[in-house]
Amino acid sequence: MREQRRRIGLRAGLLGLVAALAVVAAGCGGDDGEGSGAIEGLGGSIEEIQEMARDEGQVNLVIWSGYADKSWADTFTQQTGCTVNTKNGASSDDMIDLLATGEYDGVSASGNASVRLMERGDVAPVDTELIPNYADVQEGIKNQFYNSRDGEPYGVPHGRGPNLLVFRTDVVPEETNSWNVIWDASGPYNGKLSIYDDSIFIADAAVYLKATQPDLGIEDPYQLTQEQFDASVALLKEQAPNVGEYWPGDVAKQVQSFKSGDSVVGTTWPYQVNLLTADKVPVKAVKPKEGTTGWSDTWMIYSEAANPNCMYLWMNYIISPEAQAKVAEFFGEAPVNTKACELTENSSHCSDYHAEDEAWWNDVYYWTTPTGDCGGTEDDGTCVTQEDWKAAWTEIRG
Repeated sequence: MREQRRRIGLRAGLLGLVAALAVVAAGCGGDDGEGSGAIEGLGGSIEEIQEMARDEGQVNLVIWSGYADKSWADTFTQQTGCTVNTKNGASSDDMIDLLATGEYDGVSASGNASVRLMERGDVAPVDTELIPNYADVQEGIKNQFYNSRDGEPYGVPHGRGPNLLVFRTDVVPEETNSWNVIWDASGPYNGKLSIYDDSIFIADAAVYLKATQPDLGIEDPYQLTQEQFDASVALLKEQAPNVGEYWPGDVAKQVQSFKSGDSVVGTTWPYQVNLLTADKVPVKAVKPKEGTTGWSDTWMIYSEAANPNCMYLWMNYIISPEAQAKVAEFFGEAPVNTKACELTENSSHCSDYHAEDEAWWNDVYYWTTPTGDCGGTEDDGTCVTQEDWKAAWTEIRG
């Protein structure tokens, strides 16, 4: 452990190089989110970054629950002098609203938040050549629609994972491998379904329809024509009376419902599966045969961050092999820096979570933001927008 901390400290020391070329996405920029000057208060050399970070003394983060656990946040504080303060976001919408208050320096944004944050100018682009650990991030996760704009990266990837089908094996057959158990209007588990409470769940309906109703022509479950969207919403409305609970981004509610047996099947994150398994609840989680949605989150810096030096140090630290090993095991996800695979306590973690098996991820559709231009592939407003998704979800939920 001491050796790991020493290595982290050496890497953190290199991060001062990021200072000079960091660019503001908002304030100085226009509607396209591009800036023209350095983030105010960001040091211009290694020495300045380190000295100014210690003067700042803190970094304030909006996170998904479990993304800045004390076990690795304290190591960061010891190395940098930056205390890590966190606020859990219950949803991507919640994270956007929290970041907009100006009280936070950065956010662990999923794709259905990151695109909007870039468009709003709330986050700044980064010069990844000057973030040493970025070189070790898997190439297939860089420069994606949800973490870059106009060819410019906005932040650093955090990790990736699938949204899984989870069920109690003392109730649901252990060989279950299809989403039909949550979509069957006359299914035996109706009333005990546990469903994620966010408009992005419309994409889960679209994934199922993509596999079971190919005539709809769904290719991207986030970029839907009106016909495809209407079919997805109709499926969700049919499901709604059979849902026992809609669980928020705060995972404790779902964990408790599976413990008590109030829920027996639903959609979940690996994080909850880890918690339930640790408590010896008889559950199994699978990626169903139809494929699934998932996430590839990005650490992004607020364009008017009060503590930009600490935030830059955090972005480099969180993608170091040592930190990646800890967060990947804790949350239950694949690290984006595969050098972490040699450091996980469970030697098979990376194989268990398919960290280097790109073929496994081919039918995992990472969260992103629905846009009228279909994610930039059309220019005639063919696809249904995020605003329509939110309005439809409000109607589905009643």
